[in-house]
Amino acid sequence: MDKIMEQQTTITEVQNGSVGSPKGFITGGQNIGMRKSKPDMGWIYSQQPASAAGVYTTNVFQAAPLKVTKASLAGENSLQAILVNTVSANSCTGEKGMANAFTTRKWMADHLGLPEHYVGVASTGVIGLQLPMDKMEKGINKISLQKAESPFEEAILTTDTHTKHLAVQFEIDGEMVTIGGACKGSGMIRPNMATMLAFVTTDAAIEPGDLHAALKTVTDRTFNRITVDGDTSTNDMVLVMANGMAKNKTLTANHPGWPTFLAGLKEVCQGLAKFIAGDGEGATKLIEVQVTGAKDEHSAEMISKSIIGSSLVKTAIFGSDANWGRVVCAMGYSGEKFDPDKVTMGLGDITLFADGVPVAFDEEEAKAYLDQGTIVIHADLGEGNGEAVAWGCDLTYNYVKINASYRS
Repeated sequence: MDKIMEQQTTITEVQNGSVGSPKGFITGGQNIGMRKSKPDMGWIYSQQPASAAGVYTTNVFQAAPLKVTKASLAGENSLQAILVNTVSANSCTGEKGMANAFTTRKWMADHLGLPEHYVGVASTGVIGLQLPMDKMEKGINKISLQKAESPFEEAILTTDTHTKHLAVQFEIDGEMVTIGGACKGSGMIRPNMATMLAFVTTDAAIEPGDLHAALKTVTDRTFNRITVDGDTSTNDMVLVMANGMAKNKTLTANHPGWPTFLAGLKEVCQGLAKFIAGDGEGATKLIEVQVTGAKDEHSAEMISKSIIGSSLVKTAIFGSDANWGRVVCAMGYSGEKFDPDKVTMGLGDITLFADGVPVAFDEEEAKAYLDQGTIVIHADLGEGNGEAVAWGCDLTYNYVKINASYRS
């Protein structure tokens, strides 16, 4: 059985929770002049060194800040601070861009009195732009851990329409443990990471190796199951920091509280992933695809990703058109083998297709369902116990408008 689902302890959501909710974490943001007035630099700081792990974009072009953060983690698998800037992705910027990323890491470390390898850096924005180093240096030097100009969650946004954050709490070893997270992402979103940055913090005590294993497992079932437009960017990463200030016994995969920790981490990452999918550029609807009855989880995952990634499915949802043919077509080219005569699929509680043939349904009822803000597409292959869920959004006229003039 999936260990993520075996937990028994109650997990509760923290009201207005975010990446700064766990004990010992301080976050903030400010404007350093890269934008006219909106915040464009953010930071996360832990009062003590934290076990850290990351997962990264699969794009062959990997941005300088991503490489620098990997180098930081290669030291002790620990971080104590993360610096994030918007506007410039510092990607495809050559040796100068790499040197600038290392320099900003050093400035941040010096400002906070930390070893350089305890600092991670992340950037998001336009590919090919060098960092404005004068503004970066002045911005870093005015960072205050006592008072921030703006929330961290606002400082990392690009085309996002709103901030994305949440936190949960649960008990381990009689101690209250908190996991919090914040992310940005709206376009260039695809399974296998995308133009998204996600930052997760926890006050749990956990070994770095086990933390990385947990992040990889959970990312595969959350962030790697969302899509907006099928594009994978150059800067994408998910970073997690665990500073141990909850004072629980150190977590490993053999700890009885491990399933609870995994479940809490999944709840945070899944929530953030759905926020990203629902805030896709120009989107009006969140789409959830539920595939059941597959031969195994991998097969269900591939089929769900194929459906959610179909431009024709996404445009049909935008137009509130119950065009089930587009869904079964996307299932058919997923690369997975299954018996089409056993397939049943539908929208919400409305069955459109069963045992390989269409089912009579009320078009007006289906349209009324598709006019809602959240749409669930379900497909049962009738062959096994494999199941998976993927998330995405509709494809609208505004998506083209936003991306046709992204650099202007």
